[in-house]
Amino acid sequence: MIQLYRPGASVVHRAPTGSKLAVLTVAALLLSLVPQTAGSIGVVLLAVSALYRVAGFPMRVLGSELWRIRWLVLVLGVALAVFFSPLIAWINTGRVVALLLLASLLTLTTRMADLLDALHRMLRPLRRLGVDADAVAMTLSLTITMIPVVAGFAEHVRDAHRARGVRPGVRAVIPLLVLALRHADDVSDALVARGIG
Repeated sequence: MIQLYRPGASVVHRAPTGSKLAVLTVAALLLSLVPQTAGSIGVVLLAVSALYRVAGFPMRVLGSELWRIRWLVLVLGVALAVFFSPLIAWINTGRVVALLLLASLLTLTTRMADLLDALHRMLRPLRRLGVDADAVAMTLSLTITMIPVVAGFAEHVRDAHRARGVRPGVRAVIPLLVLALRHADDVSDALVARGIG
């Protein structure tokens, strides 16, 4: 499994994992449910960018995270602009970018073990309803972690196409899918080796 955590002593690193998860959840709900304007999305993106600085990361880390999701931003933004309007494209693409950057910041400032523990504690009351807290916690943590991992795979595929002088098109999805499935197999083998699942 790829470890995304970057050690640090910032306020964001020291914040309780449960609090960081709560902030991510609330941000996702607010961005999804509350109507946004072009100006408010700009403020949200600036605030998320500022959180990277508060976490003690240089701007190149934020730039690297943005670079990883550039194709998603481009495809989503262009599709929304063509089928709806540039304003809707800006607002909705901004929402997605803000959430992905927050999820990346969570994985950069939180150890996987801490993330699993926090998710497990939050889900423990659901055991009365027959929910397997361990399995759900592992699934959620892997999902959050996979966002930047798959974005990294997409970057590798694009770089490989560029190195060969091939124009990446729809066929670029196939090697990306192969890499993602291979990574999933590796993660599965690692979990089985540790007696999980």
